Amino acid sequence: MTARAMATATDMAGGMTSTDDRSVASDRTHSPTWGCVHLARHTRQDRVPVGLAAPGEASASIGSVDRTHLAWLRDTGWPLAEGPAGLVLTLPRDGRDAALAAFHGRLRDAGVIRAWRDEPYPLLDAQGRLQAVIERASARFWGCLTFGAHCNGYVRGPDGRPSHLWVARRAEDKPTDPGRLDNLIGGGVPYGQTPREALLREAWEEAGLTPGQMAGIARGRVIELCCDIPEGLQREWLHVYDLALPPGLQPVNQDGEVAWHRLMPVAQALDHAARGDMTVDAALATLDFALRHGLLPAAEAAALAEATAGLWVAPERAERIDPPVPATV
Repeated sequence: MTARAMATATDMAGGMTSTDDRSVASDRTHSPTWGCVHLARHTRQDRVPVGLAAPGEASASIGSVDRTHLAWLRDTGWPLAEGPAGLVLTLPRDGRDAALAAFHGRLRDAGVIRAWRDEPYPLLDAQGRLQAVIERASARFWGCLTFGAHCNGYVRGPDGRPSHLWVARRAEDKPTDPGRLDNLIGGGVPYGQTPREALLREAWEEAGLTPGQMAGIARGRVIELCCDIPEGLQREWLHVYDLALPPGLQPVNQDGEVAWHRLMPVAQALDHAARGDMTVDAALATLDFALRHGLLPAAEAAALAEATAGLWVAPERAERIDPPVPATV
């Protein structure tokens, strides 16, 4: 299902020993905290709900704007209705994408929108209908719903259980979270792709893995984030996948966005995720992997499952965005 079809969905709501590795090596004198669970729903910004309408049409909720940024909307000259329930912006459907693109360009030039990508993202309303196509970086300004896809790459031990996890380190020139640890594959879902399709594209770009090598990907959970980040508000459904890889296979980055990949024992990888060495998204994807594969002590797993259950998107909702792929015979 493409993002255009997606817009019709309803009911949305190896050890580390080199000098370069030392900055992300864990301090093992402190116990893990799994702070990513708290950060997934950590918001402090004072934000105002925003609706978008075409002339003569009812308003559709698209997200929210930081109250300190309302002056930028007032200065556009666009029809803007403000009330106790928020504000409604009126823009004709014809030319809406271009008008928003020009507005986002001004915000970028002023430093309000950061980490510009030149990637199109769907702007969906609360019912999952497509309202516009926007620059990826502007999604955090609007606090609109976006989608991500991450893959836990792992190697099985003699008993068939995961023994090692592939961990990536993000390049220092990445616009977001430079130098942080990450999953084997991870990225945003642009307009026109499903999470699975985006993951297959990112697999080659980030790890040099072909579609054939990705054929064994298995679905994990979908995790809903709503949290403050430096770029604004992240509202995202994170689609988690797993991929068992053969021993001896070495991922090779193709696009310069990954500094390295390391194959780490499961305990070490989980330690990095728990201590905050990974990005929040990657840590949540790693935790989901650990819970589903029974890699944590029973008491810890039970407490974390209870703490994270409120983040899980129901499968029937998630599949409207990332439909199952029929098995091939």
